[in-house]
Amino acid sequence: MVEATWQPGAVSTKQYDLVIIGAGSGNSLIGPEMDHWRIAMVERSSFGGTCMNRGCIPSKMLIYPADLASRAREGDRYGISTEFHSADWPAIVRRVFGRIDPIEAAGRQYRQSLPNVDVYEHSAHFVGPRELEVNGQRIRGEQVVIAAGARPFIPDVPGLDTVPFHTSDTIMRIARQPEHLVVMGGGFIAAELGHVFQALGSKVTIINRSHRLLQAEDREVSERFTELAAQHFDLALGSKVHRVAMTPGGVRVDLTCAGGDRSIEGDVLLVATGRMPNSDQLRVTAGGVATDERGNVTVDRYGRTSAPGVWALGDINGRHQLKHMANGEAKVVRHNLLHVDDLREYDSRPAPHAVFTDPQIGAVGLTEQEAAASGEPHCTIVHPYGDAAYGWAMEDTTSFCKLIGDPRTRTVVGAHVIGHEASVLVQLLVQGMHLGATADEMAVGQVWIHPALSEVVEQALLKLIDAFDAFDAFDPGAPG
Repeated sequence: MVEATWQPGAVSTKQYDLVIIGAGSGNSLIGPEMDHWRIAMVERSSFGGTCMNRGCIPSKMLIYPADLASRAREGDRYGISTEFHSADWPAIVRRVFGRIDPIEAAGRQYRQSLPNVDVYEHSAHFVGPRELEVNGQRIRGEQVVIAAGARPFIPDVPGLDTVPFHTSDTIMRIARQPEHLVVMGGGFIAAELGHVFQALGSKVTIINRSHRLLQAEDREVSERFTELAAQHFDLALGSKVHRVAMTPGGVRVDLTCAGGDRSIEGDVLLVATGRMPNSDQLRVTAGGVATDERGNVTVDRYGRTSAPGVWALGDINGRHQLKHMANGEAKVVRHNLLHVDDLREYDSRPAPHAVFTDPQIGAVGLTEQEAAASGEPHCTIVHPYGDAAYGWAMEDTTSFCKLIGDPRTRTVVGAHVIGHEASVLVQLLVQGMHLGATADEMAVGQVWIHPALSEVVEQALLKLIDAFDAFDAFDPGAPG
């Protein structure tokens, strides 16, 4: 353990073996192997980070009742009498955070109880190599892990700084359900939270700069989702926002969109225009830590930053803004902190993700546009849910599974699912891709349950195999 050093006239600096900034995925770094280390945990907000307190977990706990409400409106289609009456928003919020908040408090109390861990509940910033200032106190670590995440990006819109608005950090704890929620942004946060409030009875207007929602998804998925979203939301696409102003009942957004000039008034405004890393607030450059043009802390394949002894994981390094990837990176960094002569690498395989809106979206690997831009040979197929027995039973006419494959290796290089339980179905493809299986092995190397919805994936794989065979026939020089 490194002892504190004192210099006459200098500000005292408390020395640690390890300083961890951020108690989200960073909180999982500490294990029994470090019981002899002196550790500082710096967390200015809630233990558990974004996912536990204002991200993945509470949003999905809200999305589940929203999904139930949506399904209740569809009973007549199947010859049963169901309908949605209303939602008790305060009761829903109590259920969600009545479960989450005690977990957060317990996590904080546990860390505070450890004799070798000091918890600093304040903001921090670098003042030198591996040295930070926290609430007037200087601390320094032999090793430092930056796991401080990201925050909502607030666009420079005239008048926005003069009106009350919410972000994903605050909207889920709102006291009253909006009558008319106005959403700025068209990404996954807008899609998921828009679904929550629309399904539970609010009118929702989505204002998006692009002409498509979820533009980061495969174009065909994005187009289908936008088409379906128009049935539930008031969409203002291709928009340029001119100003935001307060009204007696809430806010007004003046804009020009594909349909012309509009003034949209609602009682609640949600700004969901993306997220930005917290590196600027940490002043990481003062610690010799390099960032890219977007402010992401740059890391090598082992998670090391440009500063010796400093590591970065999770949203702040910009590799993926996904909790499951941050957790994986935390496992790697934890190993590397303990085994400096046997470093492990961050997972470089395609990162899967899902959007829990209505309908769900699950994806992994290349989009068709990325495959085309690569200039490499590829095959693309689309298989509708309705062509499989369970999809047919659901009378699903809009959902599909799209696969992009490499005909030379007969592997799946991209998978995109939009529809019921897409997040589950895509996992079948993630498993095969990450284990290195060919489409042939994935399709015929196991028995698929009939008539489960998973047959959508089986049949899509078989269709891709046919496309590979056709490619081989067209290109006799191709391996086959």
